[in-house]
Amino acid sequence: MLADGRRAEIAANLAGVRARIEAACAAAGRSPEEVNLVAVTKFRPAVDALHLYALGQRVFGENRDQEAAPKAAEVAAALADTASDPFPEWHFIGQLQTNKVKSVVSYADVIESVDRPELAAALAKAAERAGRRPRCLVQVNLDPAAERDAGGRGGAHPQDVLRVADAVARSGVLRLEGLMAVAPLGAAPEPAFERLAALAAKLRGVHPDAMSLSAGMSGDLEAAVAAGATHVRIGSALLGGRPPLR
Repeated sequence: MLADGRRAEIAANLAGVRARIEAACAAAGRSPEEVNLVAVTKFRPAVDALHLYALGQRVFGENRDQEAAPKAAEVAAALADTASDPFPEWHFIGQLQTNKVKSVVSYADVIESVDRPELAAALAKAAERAGRRPRCLVQVNLDPAAERDAGGRGGAHPQDVLRVADAVARSGVLRLEGLMAVAPLGAAPEPAFERLAALAAKLRGVHPDAMSLSAGMSGDLEAAVAAGATHVRIGSALLGGRPPLR
């Protein structure tokens, strides 16, 4: 009975998020099909991801390998008898250290947080050994001054984005898909997302296939869609706050 109630709660939240995306696309003169919902399941148990899967959601995001790896395995085991349906697509969206790349490459279809050439090289080496070809986004730091002063959002400095993207593209194993960013804390997201959109256009001038733009979370998805986001990463609006895993 509790499981039924939780699924109903998630279903209502999912419908609300999809309605927000549709309204944002209408306001921006875009088609909703252009925007992919990444359901961020961090701090939530695998059963919540399975509820979302049962409701038709297929793309999921996690930002901590120590949580993501066992969760992806648990979801895969639960879905082992549904071979006719597409399996979930896992996006790794957190800051990534090189000692975690082997694990992350084993389950992540998309790595959204590549922020330095050294990380690209480590990912390529791990992917080649695993026989995997993950898609990668370069994470952009939209507020590098805050990063220096008080531990900001992470990501490559805007001036370094092309250098990181080139490292991904040259790897021969990783597939460069585009850019990802988080709006700066304590500021209106629109100017930051406009800067991100300009960087994305510059990147496409060098790498025409890098069409993905991952931006926007529960509080600012409308601004991200207006700026051209192709992916929005939504957690709390779908699943609530961050309780401890049980």
